[in-house]
Amino acid sequence: MEKIRVGVIGCGAIGSEICKAIDGDDMEMELIFLIDNHPENIERLYASLKKKPEITKSDSHGLETILKDVDLVIECASQYAVREFVIPALRAGKDVMILSVGALLCIAGLYEEIERIAKEKSCNVYIPSGAVAGLDGIKSGAMAGIDSIELTTIKPPRGFEGNDYVKAKGLDLSSLEREETLFVGNAKEAVKYFPENVNVAAALSLAGIGPKATRVKIVADPTARKNVHEVKARGDFGKLFVRVENVPSATNPKTSYLAALSAIATLKRISYPIRVGT
Repeated sequence: MEKIRVGVIGCGAIGSEICKAIDGDDMEMELIFLIDNHPENIERLYASLKKKPEITKSDSHGLETILKDVDLVIECASQYAVREFVIPALRAGKDVMILSVGALLCIAGLYEEIERIAKEKSCNVYIPSGAVAGLDGIKSGAMAGIDSIELTTIKPPRGFEGNDYVKAKGLDLSSLEREETLFVGNAKEAVKYFPENVNVAAALSLAGIGPKATRVKIVADPTARKNVHEVKARGDFGKLFVRVENVPSATNPKTSYLAALSAIATLKRISYPIRVGT
């Protein structure tokens, strides 16, 4: 079996975990290129890999040429990177994996454009579950009808450091003594205001009843030691409740280690003939 040739956009916490998994012996994949607009991220990751990729870049210049050498492009950089890199990859007939799934809700027309090009080019678009569990149940339940889906996300205050929405509310996260609700609204608004924290809201809404009907609550809790996601759903299938207590990424407290593991599990599913789960 020929190895799947992979290009990775984004060499931060999640991208690094993905690349190290590809670099191991369990994956029938080969890492061809790395792109990150922070050269120090590339250098750090490159030095840790046993099998060095042929190409490293800090921008999209010449992307059309290097896309010819890959089968799958993995985006794990930012919402803006989805349009910059995923659209050209699809137009070149390449499969893609999107980690910054919030872009599909925030950037007008992007979801429809990706869907149209993927159909035209017969490409696959993979969206991992991320740091939340229960998407298989949500997708199954949606076949009969779901009345409501609610997501509650609870993280330590440092997980929201630098967030513009929090700054605009005038909250001093470092001085919190009890839990503080930062946001209540729908999934589309949540991923707009918290793009680095709740990609799970986007994935959940796409699997279920849509971004405007999916309700989201975001809480900063100074006593929390893990990133918590609770999903409640109700419909013709019955009721669903899932609570995940995630270990934060060692290098980026805004994201959960499970988000990287979810992407790695998706890669294994792509390359393995037996697939378990919905």
